[in-house]
Formats: sequence, structure tokens, C-alpha cells
Amino acid sequence: MMNICAKVPVRAWFAALSLGCFGLVAVGMELQLLLRLAPCPFCIFQRVLYLAIGGLALLGFAWPAPRMLWTALIGALAILGVGIAGYQSYMQAFPELVTECGYAEPNVIERLVDWLGMQWPAMFMATGFCTSKEWVFLGLSMANWSVVIFAGIAAYAALLFMRKG
Repeated sequence: MMNICAKVPVRAWFAALSLGCFGLVAVGMELQLLLRLAPCPFCIFQRVLYLAIGGLALLGFAWPAPRMLWTALIGALAILGVGIAGYQSYMQAFPELVTECGYAEPNVIERLVDWLGMQWPAMFMATGFCTSKEWVFLGLSMANWSVVIFAGIAAYAALLFMRKG
């Protein structure tokens, strides 16, 4: 398998990742509109992470020479995404044990999301609670799916980082 992967140009890896991340954001926004979902601050922050990863992958496509830098940054953001989505999954599983995300003094993520929501409401306005599961597919909430996707992005970045050439 590594021989096949080595034949795919680095720019193609970055392009695929960028398109995938931007596509995830587009699908998430469309689901939000069609199903009238109310995204929470953690949902919006995950959206920001997908956009940042997509932007870094776009930079990797345009300027592939510092591939190790791009993949390290992408991997770090993906691991942060696993943590955020994992914590939101925990909040959804045990809502009685948490007081964050709409119930207490805003944390750093909530303040950033509030500011972004004022700048571009259609993209970043958080109106829901992190403990609610408004959308479930195959038994997993959107936060659960995000854990899986961010873990996949981290693995993808690791493969790209270790790639020769």
C-alpha cells in the first residue's frame, strides 16, 4: 500500500484533505439549515477547526515544500478536534455532570465563538446547547462523528508526515 501512496503527489494529498474539510463544513451548514439545527459553541469551534485544517491543507497544496510543517499543524489541530468533540460527546452522554457551554461563565472557546458569530452570523452563530443531541446518524451524534473524523484527519496527517519524498 505504501508504494501506491508514494506515487500519489503530495499536492494531491493536500488537495483531497482541503476539499474534504471544506466539504464537511458545507454539509454541516446544509444540515443545519435543512433540519433547523441549533449549533452550540463547541459545534461552531469544531467548524472553525475544520476550516483551519482545510486552509492549512490548501497552503500545503499551493506550497508543498514545507510539508512537514503543514502536516504537523494539521495533526495538532486534528488532535485538538478529537479532544473538543470527545468532550462534547461526554457532555451529551452525561449532561447532568456538566455546567459548561451555555450554563456558566463563558470559557475561551465560547468567547471566541461569540465574537465570530458577531462577525459572520450565518457561519458562526451558536444558538444551541452542547449537551443536546439534535442529529443522530447510525446511533452517533454529530459530536461522535466529529471524534471519528478528527481522528481520521490526525491519522491522515501522520501518514503524510511520514511519507518519503
